[in-house]
Amino acid sequence: MHLGHARSFLLAWWSARSRGGRVVVRIEDLDATRVKPGAVDLVLEDLAWLGLDWDGEPLLQSTRKDAHDAAIADLAGRGLAYPCICTRREIEEAASAPHADGGETPYPGTCSGRFASAEEARARSGRDPAMRLRVPTGSVEVVDGVLGTVDVDVAAAAGDFVIARKDGSAAYQLATPLDDAFQGVTEVVRGDDLVPSAARQHLVCEALGLDVPAQFHVPLVHEADGRRLAKRAGSLSLQELRAAGARSEEVVLWAARVSGLGGAECPAPAAAWLDGFRWERVPTERVLLEGGAAPLF
Repeated sequence: MHLGHARSFLLAWWSARSRGGRVVVRIEDLDATRVKPGAVDLVLEDLAWLGLDWDGEPLLQSTRKDAHDAAIADLAGRGLAYPCICTRREIEEAASAPHADGGETPYPGTCSGRFASAEEARARSGRDPAMRLRVPTGSVEVVDGVLGTVDVDVAAAAGDFVIARKDGSAAYQLATPLDDAFQGVTEVVRGDDLVPSAARQHLVCEALGLDVPAQFHVPLVHEADGRRLAKRAGSLSLQELRAAGARSEEVVLWAARVSGLGGAECPAPAAAWLDGFRWERVPTERVLLEGGAAPLF
């Protein structure tokens, strides 16, 4: 976890706890190829170091496979999802539309109506199929507590998107809203780069008859040169900051300041900002780490 993650977690915690709400933790570990030994313990250690608490035991998303599989079967049985055997190269070659923002190629619908079932797709093609949700035309309205109302044309940007991978595991866009409902989540706080995901998950909620949680998408934290703060780009992690001698109260004070919150002016625990937390105070501009992260602490 890096500073951008810390700020998002703090905002979510401040929002819920300032109104007497619950906070739940979910470890999204469905992509087995990216799960590293000990990573879960490190995430929980980072949260505790920031002074954050949560209600109940953390939920490992991988333990929800039966529920995910049932939802996928339900959507397929009602004709709202279908099997797809296309490779990424085949999609790029078949798509007539240019890449959407972020380099995504809208799915051209090649396999829509092509197979009666996943079993037929596998038997006829010799490939394990993914499952795609049928996306209606027109924009999806995302009502956001930070950004206002945002219209997202999922059909144009992504087309029918994947809800189950070729290995049979649920994709992020299906598992997230399904597990939100399971955990009783009524408010989601995350980076504004995930607004497109919010629109797709809205469609999943509609298809499954689930309530859509309130949405709060906050501007991302960027390096001083404008690059997105990301661990893969070498950004300082909370572990590295701790090792360098940073105190959690200093990180919390930085997050409060860049989020427009009043209250404590000196390093203090996260709870010091609960009384002064208001979503309308949170700026809508991106956060820049002037001079890099280290000089801040």
